[in-house]
Amino acid sequence: MSINNEVLIKVEGLEKAFGDLQVLKGIDNEIHKGEVLVVIGPSGSGKSTFLRCLNLLEQPTGGSIFFEGVDLTDKKLNIDKHRQKMGMVFQHFNLFPHMTILRNLTLAPCKLLKQSQQEAEAKAMELLARVGLADRAQAYPSQLSGGQKQRIAIVRALCMNPEVMLFDEPTSALDPEMVGEVLSVMKALAEEGMTMVVVTHEMGFAREVGSRVIFMADGQILEENEPEAFFANPSNPRLRDFLGKVL
Repeated sequence: MSINNEVLIKVEGLEKAFGDLQVLKGIDNEIHKGEVLVVIGPSGSGKSTFLRCLNLLEQPTGGSIFFEGVDLTDKKLNIDKHRQKMGMVFQHFNLFPHMTILRNLTLAPCKLLKQSQQEAEAKAMELLARVGLADRAQAYPSQLSGGQKQRIAIVRALCMNPEVMLFDEPTSALDPEMVGEVLSVMKALAEEGMTMVVVTHEMGFAREVGSRVIFMADGQILEENEPEAFFANPSNPRLRDFLGKVL
């Protein structure tokens, strides 16, 4: 994994409120190209909201998000154009049930990137082979296990040639024995240098694959560090308490 000094995403004073509930309270952070930023914290800490603000799936109520130097919160911006460069993988797979896996994977590249069907299919098949699912190209989502569907969801995002991948608790809806197959795909991506922001409860992944781990609670970042120091010597009492419960 090679991290360079190029800042891909810069977050300044990010705030998000739902009515009277202040979910994010002035978040500042920078995500560098090639970095795997892992976000952990208790339920309700604002982790997923933070992630969803990065590509404006949630509209921030304050602050700025710069992606490749462009302020995504600028109202005049064509956000869809920039969102195409940010792959997103959710807890639930959101595959179209009436389409084959291959059709699920080629729909967006053909429509949005204006690729030919042939070009899109070649790329999709290459990626399917990489995650061990080339033989499922003509299957339908209902014929796949949860772990297979989530690997397909990752491939679907990769078919758009994203600059960064955002993962919102991608294993939390899976049976325990399927978690490993999804994490191994994510680990391979990290090793290839894909920039990733991962909200997860998988502490082993955070420790092994993350280049930096941040701990969120009550809408703020309370601690961040590289994994070894983060897990071995947590300084924030809230983090120590959290790790005591989950490790």
